[in-house]
Amino acid sequence: MKEKRLFLLDMDGTIYRSHFLFPETKPFLERVRALGGKYLFLTNNSSRSVRSYVGKLTDMGIACTADNFVTSVDVTILYLQEHLPGKKVYALGTASFREQLTAAGICVTDELTDDIDVLLMGFDTELTFQKLQDACILLGRGVSYVATHPDLVCPTEYGSVPDCGSLAQMLCNATGRMPVVIGKPRPEMVYQAMKKTGIGAAQTVLIGDRLNTDIAAGYNAGIDTVLVLSGESQMEHVEKSPVKPTHIVPNIGQLLV
Repeated sequence: MKEKRLFLLDMDGTIYRSHFLFPETKPFLERVRALGGKYLFLTNNSSRSVRSYVGKLTDMGIACTADNFVTSVDVTILYLQEHLPGKKVYALGTASFREQLTAAGICVTDELTDDIDVLLMGFDTELTFQKLQDACILLGRGVSYVATHPDLVCPTEYGSVPDCGSLAQMLCNATGRMPVVIGKPRPEMVYQAMKKTGIGAAQTVLIGDRLNTDIAAGYNAGIDTVLVLSGESQMEHVEKSPVKPTHIVPNIGQLLV
């Protein structure tokens, strides 16, 4: 770990749980800075803006700016710009989600019209049946179909709620279609983080609590990974997983060097 200079951190389950900051988090981040390293936060959650995450972590006492984040929305925007440029997008997501897309120059709507080219689905904490109906109509028309990430559930202080992947499965049950999925476990967020900082793969490590997204994203990007057992995945999951982390620790505090 002493050789690493870029630490890519999942958030919920890794540095905090809902609104509870793990006591090991601040000492770890302070140690990274003391070693001359950098940390970036990687999240699949597409329901909130980077600005809101900056506010949340700042309130927790963590020093950060917007430059410390790479989100599934960031890499989804890059995907749309590269593969579906100029297309009109129905954004099934929160108002914040639509604002981020609009700010990036994506032609976005949340109203059903005849000229929509793409259905884009995020984690929608403002979901309505009307949106589900619109999505089914669009998928029946054969429009392109993209989702920001594959997470089945999002953890909360009272348990879990259905996330983007669960909604995709529900729509598949109705229409027979599944989306092109961006975000972790694909490697683009890792690539974007390394490009942003100018730090190469050998000096980069990804730390997270989910084998099928966090650890898989690091594996797919060719970097070292650390699974923390403070969140979703536990040792019995590691034994069954085809993707293995480089290291396993109980919590992020065990990485203090």
